[in-house]
Amino acid sequence: MSEEIQTGLIRISDDVVATIAGLAALETPGIAAMSGGISEGLAKRLSGKNVQRGVSVEVGQVEAAIDLRVIVNYGSKIQEVCRDLQENIREAVENMTGLSVVEVNVKVEGVAFREEEKETIHTTEDLQHRVK
Repeated sequence: MSEEIQTGLIRISDDVVATIAGLAALETPGIAAMSGGISEGLAKRLSGKNVQRGVSVEVGQVEAAIDLRVIVNYGSKIQEVCRDLQENIREAVENMTGLSVVEVNVKVEGVAFREEEKETIHTTEDLQHRVK
């Protein structure tokens, strides 16, 4: 005799997935910070509850798609950093949630420079003004 167990639906919040992705992003070498977008001015280094800034997600029943806006450290190979970032995000989200990550899109919005022990973050908009 076998017993059937009724299970309910498990739904993982978009905020949970965004938090996991944000934390994984900040742990990736070459990533200086997440960006809230150029409309918010200079990018801000994130911690705690603000870790979701710069991350947007779409979560379905079994899949997730993630978009990130990041600031990279000057001197980093952007393509390599972004590939590592995509893999770190995919692994973290899939391992913690069981969701299949179908895409991780990365937009690099700025470069962080170190000046005399102080970190300065420049967005692409700032850099364009310097060139002119």
